[in-house]
Amino acid sequence: MNTTPSQPTGLSKTTTPADDTDATSTDDAVTEDAAEPSKAAADEPDGTPETDPLAEAGHGDDDLADDPFAKARHGVGAGAAAVVSTALGIVALTGAWSSRVAAERETLIGQIKTSGGGSPAQQISEIYGDAWHATALGNGVFAVLALLVGVFVLVRPAFGTPAERPQPAWVRAVALAGVALGALGVLISVGMYFDLFLALPVAGVPAG
Repeated sequence: MNTTPSQPTGLSKTTTPADDTDATSTDDAVTEDAAEPSKAAADEPDGTPETDPLAEAGHGDDDLADDPFAKARHGVGAGAAAVVSTALGIVALTGAWSSRVAAERETLIGQIKTSGGGSPAQQISEIYGDAWHATALGNGVFAVLALLVGVFVLVRPAFGTPAERPQPAWVRAVALAGVALGALGVLISVGMYFDLFLALPVAGVPAG
């Protein structure tokens, strides 16, 4: 009978320190890969990129720069002043209601002064001449105003804060018309006031 213990036919597998090291390295790599997305998510708050509300709504700088209402409002004040200048020039040439009232007043004053008697030359001067001069003075005031307003509209862009857009062409055209009418009205009023165009009537000397 054989009493010698039998030897195992296969070698038992044992875990070496090298195998433990490889397993630890693999676990660390997996852990780092899992941590990278979390770190990226932490760098970006709420997980959504920052956006501009105006850009999303389509209201960028280009839209604000091309605002149609801003273009429509450009030159409104200058255009209104140019129209006023032209209107004043027309009034200066055609005669104003205030000028007629002043002329009628001078005529009434002249009639009162000469009602007690007076020479024909005095009556012409008091009744007709003063009323003529009052009309010329009233129209001349409107002509000067038209001239000043038109010149102001034309020279305004050269002073103050420079405008982003040039002055509209129609504004300059209307302002030039007001300046021309105002200058013509001033010349006519000066000629009327100083009797350059038409002299006052002269009473004839009685015969004999």
